[in-house]
Amino acid sequence: MPRKIVPGLPSREQILEFIQTSDTPAGKREIGKAFGLKGQERIALKRLLKDMAEDGLIDGKKTAFHRMGGVPKVTVLRVVDVDDGEAIAVPDAWHPDDATPPPRLRVIEGKKQAALKVGDRVLARTEETGSGWTAHSMKKLPARDDAILGVVELDGSGKGWLAPVDKRVRNSSPIADLGGAEAGQLVLAEAAGRSPRAGVKVVEVLGDPLAPRSYSLIAIHKYGIPHTFREEALAEAEVAAKLPFSEEQREDLRHLPIVAIDPADARDHDDAIWAEPDGEGGFNAVVAIADVSFYVRPGGMVDREARRRGNSAYFPDRVVPMLPEVLSADVCSLKEGADRAAMACHLHIDSHGRVKDWRFTRALVRISEVMAYEDAQARIDSGEAGENLRNLWAAWRVLFKAREARDPLELELPERRVILDERGRIAEIAIRERLDAHRVVEDFMIAANVAAAKALESKASPVVYRVHEPPSREKLIALRDYFASIGKKLALGQVITPSLFNRMIKDIADEGEKALVMEAVLRSQTQAYYGPQNAGHFGLSLGSYAHFTSPIRRYADLLVHRALVDSFHLEQPKPKGNLPPASGLSEKDREDLSKVTEAISQTERRAMEAERDTIDRYVAAWLSGRVGETFKTRITGVQSFGFFATIVGLGGDGLVPVSSLGREYFRYDEAARALVGEDTGTRFAVGDMIELRLGEANPLTGALKFERIDGEGGQRIEPRGARPEAKKKPPFKKPQGPRGRPGNIRHQGRGRKK
Repeated sequence: MPRKIVPGLPSREQILEFIQTSDTPAGKREIGKAFGLKGQERIALKRLLKDMAEDGLIDGKKTAFHRMGGVPKVTVLRVVDVDDGEAIAVPDAWHPDDATPPPRLRVIEGKKQAALKVGDRVLARTEETGSGWTAHSMKKLPARDDAILGVVELDGSGKGWLAPVDKRVRNSSPIADLGGAEAGQLVLAEAAGRSPRAGVKVVEVLGDPLAPRSYSLIAIHKYGIPHTFREEALAEAEVAAKLPFSEEQREDLRHLPIVAIDPADARDHDDAIWAEPDGEGGFNAVVAIADVSFYVRPGGMVDREARRRGNSAYFPDRVVPMLPEVLSADVCSLKEGADRAAMACHLHIDSHGRVKDWRFTRALVRISEVMAYEDAQARIDSGEAGENLRNLWAAWRVLFKAREARDPLELELPERRVILDERGRIAEIAIRERLDAHRVVEDFMIAANVAAAKALESKASPVVYRVHEPPSREKLIALRDYFASIGKKLALGQVITPSLFNRMIKDIADEGEKALVMEAVLRSQTQAYYGPQNAGHFGLSLGSYAHFTSPIRRYADLLVHRALVDSFHLEQPKPKGNLPPASGLSEKDREDLSKVTEAISQTERRAMEAERDTIDRYVAAWLSGRVGETFKTRITGVQSFGFFATIVGLGGDGLVPVSSLGREYFRYDEAARALVGEDTGTRFAVGDMIELRLGEANPLTGALKFERIDGEGGQRIEPRGARPEAKKKPPFKKPQGPRGRPGNIRHQGRGRKK
């Protein structure tokens, strides 16, 4: 018989131990007797046993419970890995301190369901087969973010509280288990129980939250970006890096003075370009792209890791690469003076800038020079550029004619750049300058991307399109209503094209108003995505578009390369060693390209949000020493609870709560996106320039809070009439927290849509 049990409601672990060690069948009666339970404790035991049965820990039979070796026939699963497009999940309610590890189930997804990603929860029907557990997904459940990133705070009694770093989470949580963490440390925590009253427990200590390199780490953990490679993938990458390519089966382009023009701090170089006149006003050009598909084979461990990431993520202090560094920063990178395997796109551009012909080959290149955008531009401007650069600029001017003819959407919105010193501290936050050198490279890349899409279409091959659909009617109606509020017209009866928006922007002389209209147009746009069905690219005014030029950092480009390998028979000899043999599309992707394109569209959005959050934290850290100063700002968003403003020339959105605007009642005009004072007619609207005082800057959340300066700011309009004094809203009073509890980190959202 098992050892004597201490009276009192037992834990799950104690119940499982009792069932496993009992010599006789253990039912509810036997368990209650063994633990000496009476009255309400037996009622609580009944609820606990029911929960354990639902979680798959016991079989749920009322007469005698048995510990289960698996999971219930229908249960909730959480995806913990996506291996070569196949989701692997564990029971969602399995506790990490259970005596046995959770079973891993292979999830078979429904044909109409969206591709699963790590962290997704599904209701599934399960079965045990000879090869292990299998789950058939029945329904995808709403997301539940169990992992909480925050800073440990201790109150006067020594009790721990977790102040979350996510500005969307407003309240601190009690810490049930510090897990060795100390006050002020950045930690990863999870719920300690099903009830919110159970608090959280610390599962990982991450260190100093205000260390120079912590801000990107916060975003990486918050968004679940994979940032470490499995040992098997690293080992396979080392083998692939030594893979010799056949010079005989590659076009030798080493005689061409091809150049790579990149950011000054770039660690990898995907692309390089060359052009020369054709004697008839046009140009012959080569866009050479790293031949990643030769080294990263479908189904291999490196491929699985790349697929899981979907893309590289770029932060001011680090890069989370899609590929191991031995590939991304070494053998695949087009380094100066080194022989490199490349996928070459040969273009013939006529005198009107139209690409009249193209072909794709696997090539051997030797980059003559790697230069920064600024250096290339300086040489052109000073007249010291060599013939290869002069030819590139001349070819670009021809390409620019075709660009002007199709008139793609031109929204020149400032991009913030965080510059760090050698110790990782913020040296400067500046607006990234846009040079002709950027446009030269961009237009060559666009031409190659279009050629890749059309080349695959000509072979009726699968294409991973980059799709940007026109604005939806709902967004256009909202845009029309907003334009009407600022005295502009948008007729919805006409065909909506990028040219229409460009003409509206070009006709505006005032820079502040122009920025306002550009942001409104940006908000009306749909989110671009990857997909196997072509719907064109509205923003670029292109009928067919695919990403081909960055396979080191985007999985979509790698898929396009593989499709080109198949379509134009560019396969090299089979590699020796333990590597998959083919470098074309896998049969699985060929049959169902929609699953992987949906997954990489999601990873792209994940990386963008993480990068944006990190920039916000750096900006807040930069401004934290300037609290109390006055800044020139522009209102970027208005809601019923206040308005958001951004510092001109720097960025960083902050909230001005309506409660801080005084005793006057402000009416929210949704169509005009404005707050209007009922008594004085004071108006705060999107686009208004206003002087504000910085009240708070929180580096942990990236949140800023502004204050109106002594009642100043806002445009006066004729009031609609005095609002009765009795109906005025009382001044806002901040609620008081529990005695001894530390103040929460304040969190405010942003008003501008990205």
